Amino acid sequence: MGMNYFAIQVKTRSEEKYIKLFKALHPEINIPIHFPKRKIDIRRRGRIIPSSSGVFPGYIFLEVEDEKDMVTHQWAFRRTDGFFRFLKSNQNISPLADRDLEIVLHFIKNVGPLAGKSRVYFDENSRIVVTEGPLMGLEGSIIKVDKRKGRAKIKLDLYDDSFSIDLAFEVIGQAARPGPVL
Repeated sequence: MGMNYFAIQVKTRSEEKYIKLFKALHPEINIPIHFPKRKIDIRRRGRIIPSSSGVFPGYIFLEVEDEKDMVTHQWAFRRTDGFFRFLKSNQNISPLADRDLEIVLHFIKNVGPLAGKSRVYFDENSRIVVTEGPLMGLEGSIIKVDKRKGRAKIKLDLYDDSFSIDLAFEVIGQAARPGPVL
């Protein structure tokens, strides 16, 4: 039987605080909680400041083997300060499925807890081609590319919510395909 993933909406920018508080209040509940983040450099007054923020602001994800555990532990999550709601709703707590699940697992499984820079190049039609990194497989979600800043804006949908987030990339040369060493 595979894992089930559930989404909880919590107070935006307090996701990590919520997770810490939950774990402190309920050390006996051993459910992996994921909050995928992305690394992005912010330029302020000419200085580059490394920064990180959530891929899905306001959402954390629970990894549960048995759906019954969700029913058993839902009140512990609900009573933790910062809780807003389960998805789809508190009356209809459903595991992520289809594209929602795919996109969340992309960040949890393939990318890891912190999405860094993708490696890309631009083809002869100036289209972005991703060779590795968090953008890999999300090319169809890219809505805007800023070559100068090295950022791609992608649109992600989760249930009825839509997020536009920037992911960083670095451009590698066109000839970055492995060749003979001379």
